[in-house]
Amino acid sequence: MLSYCKWTGASALDRRYHDYEWGVPVHDDRTMFEFLMLEAMQCGLSWEIVLRKREIMRACFDNFDFVKISAYTDDDVERIMNTEGMIRSRRKIQAVVGNARCFLEITAQFGSFCSFLWSFTDNKSIVYTDHRGSGMPVCNALSVRVAAELKKRGFKYLGPVTVYSHLQGCGIINDHDYDCPCYKRIVQEHPVQFRTDEGAQY
Repeated sequence: MLSYCKWTGASALDRRYHDYEWGVPVHDDRTMFEFLMLEAMQCGLSWEIVLRKREIMRACFDNFDFVKISAYTDDDVERIMNTEGMIRSRRKIQAVVGNARCFLEITAQFGSFCSFLWSFTDNKSIVYTDHRGSGMPVCNALSVRVAAELKKRGFKYLGPVTVYSHLQGCGIINDHDYDCPCYKRIVQEHPVQFRTDEGAQY
């Protein structure tokens, strides 16, 4: 039985996400875009709702192929809006399309979005040593910095709180509890840096 960090009472769907995806370092741009857009779509909703609708969103957004999405038109927005079971937020759907175009611009400049994002931490997962005792912050100096850079580049629905969740999800921040097998596996298999989080906001 795995330790589920603060996920003890989570559903089976949430636990599978925790055990096999949350916090595992992502270095593939398609996966990174999917994770980032799931966070954008989640704003105002529970994470479990997003996970339940994940396959619908994959179908709507060409499996989160950001190149294809960047060419979407208003007709595609209408198609997605009319998809049964989809999160029907026109602004969020339009944001995904716009974000795909911004994502492409970053890949053109940096070679990949992953290279851009991981450069904020010198390509290492961060373990904040003070998070376990004081609880989990909603954002910190790193997420504020990344969110500001993304906003400057035209991204939508990606404020500091949402970006913090993304940094946890894609493994740039390892916020698994120390006794969680996921934490131990990530630390053993990936470059890690340990530091205190003086910019944490709770």
